Formats: sequence, C-alpha cells, structure tokens
Amino acid sequence: MPFPELQEIQNIVASPMKRDEKLSAICLALNRAVPYFNWVGFYITDDTKRELVLGPFVGAPTEHLRIPFGRGICGRAADELKTVIVQDVAQEENYLSCSIDVRSEIVVPVFKSGRLVAELDIDSHVPSAFKTKDRAFLEEVCRIISSTF
Repeated sequence: MPFPELQEIQNIVASPMKRDEKLSAICLALNRAVPYFNWVGFYITDDTKRELVLGPFVGAPTEHLRIPFGRGICGRAADELKTVIVQDVAQEENYLSCSIDVRSEIVVPVFKSGRLVAELDIDSHVPSAFKTKDRAFLEEVCRIISSTF
C-alpha cells in the first residue's frame, strides 16, 4: 500500500509544531508517499462567513483562496458534511478548476466535537484515482488530525 503509516501522521500531530506546521507536514507526507496525490491541501472552516479558507498545501498554487459552502467539490463536502469523491471532474457541473491537469478529486471533512473545522482536499492527474481504500485511509487521517483544531 503506498500510504504513509498512520503512526507517521500520529507523530506529526503529537509533535510540538504549531497547527499549520503540522498540517503542512501531513500534506507533504501524503504527497510524497502517494504518486497520484498531485495536490494535497487543507481548507479551514470560517463559520461566520460559511466559507472555506485555504490553509497549508503542497502542489501548484491555486486561485481558490476562499470557497463558499456549496460551491465546487470542497463547498459541496462542507454542505453535505461527508466525503465527496469525483472520479471525472470534467463531468462535474459544480467543479472549480484549479488546473487543467486535474482529472479526479477527493474531499474529506475534518470534524471536532461534531463540528466541521476543516477539509482535506486532494487532486489527482489520474482519472478515477480514488478508491475505497483511499477514502478509508484519508478519513482516518482526518480523524487523527482533528485534535489539532
């Protein structure tokens, strides 16, 4: 399995680094370990505006610094409060394009005490990249990192 060990994620979370340093280290670990994780980043919830604010990420720069709930795949995951997988972004009407190279995307919510606090967003240049094992692994990663919020 190409995923980093969950222990590596737990070690990052337990480290004395600040929250954004931890999130950045997790992005890097995921990006390095999984060849089809081409863009890995976090969006942090701004409850007052019902928006997602770009946090630490690894990959090409994005113009999407703030995403309203309901807009794009990230906004949809925030509205639905569940993991969203899109195997072909070209078929998605509500897709916010970050790069012409992106073919598929997964967005996993991060909950703290039952409240949405962030999302882990991963883009792939590979069509239909995300499988059940990706979802299960990334949902566990998000459960582990929820303590950083």
